[in-house]
Amino acid sequence: MGTYINKGNKAFRDIVSHEYVDKTSLIPLINASLNSENRYSCVTRCRRFGKSMAAKMLCAYYDKSCDSRELFHGLKTEQDKSFETYLNKYYVICVDMTDFTTRFRNEKEIVKIMQQEIIDDVLKVFPDIEVKERDDLMSILYSICERTDERFLMIIDEWDAILREMGSDDYISTSYVDLLRRLFKGLGSDFVFAGAYLTGILPIKKYNTESALNNFREYSMITPGRLASSLGFTHDEVVALCQKYDMNITDMESWYDGYRIGSESHIYNPYSVMRAIENDWYQSYWASTGAYDSVKTYIQMNFDGLKDDIIRMLSGESIPVITTKFQNDINVINSRNDVLTVLIHLGYLAYNRDTNRCYIPNKEVADEMNNAVQSTEWSQLAKTLENSQRLLDATIACNEHAVAQAIDIAHDENTSILSYNDENSLVT
Repeated sequence: MGTYINKGNKAFRDIVSHEYVDKTSLIPLINASLNSENRYSCVTRCRRFGKSMAAKMLCAYYDKSCDSRELFHGLKTEQDKSFETYLNKYYVICVDMTDFTTRFRNEKEIVKIMQQEIIDDVLKVFPDIEVKERDDLMSILYSICERTDERFLMIIDEWDAILREMGSDDYISTSYVDLLRRLFKGLGSDFVFAGAYLTGILPIKKYNTESALNNFREYSMITPGRLASSLGFTHDEVVALCQKYDMNITDMESWYDGYRIGSESHIYNPYSVMRAIENDWYQSYWASTGAYDSVKTYIQMNFDGLKDDIIRMLSGESIPVITTKFQNDINVINSRNDVLTVLIHLGYLAYNRDTNRCYIPNKEVADEMNNAVQSTEWSQLAKTLENSQRLLDATIACNEHAVAQAIDIAHDENTSILSYNDENSLVT
């Protein structure tokens, strides 16, 4: 078993040996794109939405170094007419970019190191391929395809990790994008690759209005296409889990539902649903997987109207957003709409494409946003949010005296906020 090539199916075997919600309906969708002009796919979702599990599933299905038939027995994809056609038929190169950003975080030549490690692993499988001094990864893969009359399938998990964590360095970001272009947008790309599947949080970076890899089909939180239900849990899937484990579907909805992705009006955070089932307890699980420092940075940006938008969404409203101008780069934020769009991709906001409005999807995310606000210099807003929670709790408890007291406090604090907004601009 290789490090990057011929990784086999062990990772997916571990997944299906435990509680597994069948997401193999993704496989026929990718099969339909192979060896066509649509062969390059980039699927982006926020943290903990099943991106890595899907990548491991695809690796197990396509990798010709193993036999994965038994792993898919009884699953949805087994019934599709394309199942036999592509089962374990390709040399698969599978790379997790977070592995490189963790090991080489401060390394200027991280892209060269990454490319060389993949080359070394590929040559262990094809030791007879002649390598010239200036050959890069693409040159070597091309030579292998010429010799064997085979094509590769490449899977890159968390493709944007380098850009998110090291993208402020122009040399690193340019080197990385150039490598991707060399692999997937060159004259020999279609000869070498039957397909490529990239996962990440952010869609592919734009230059002006053009994607850096404009031959990729992109399926994001905002434009998921036919892959809307392929990542994340649908309502029916969560209902089935709740029935199996005697969990309350209403509590699940309140805590972890609320994402409207494409035509799917109910998408749940799968990581949090499974943690709630494991612990038999509802709380904020997804938020604990990442710091809210980035959210705090974005919401404090001095863009006109942004502060009011955050206040309105925390009170349960939705607000209009224009998502098309964002450059898909967290280091390039130019407007209020850019902030809201990046928060959609990060999962802190949900998006309704029918109304072009965004909102806070559920209690789990609302708690995280509240934490972010509490740690800013929006002290007056933080007090108002605390009182809003008191008002909500009192209303639920039918405590008329407490409700009246909370309303009086809210009136005084709202008057203070109006005065505050008149006297101060947003703190940066």
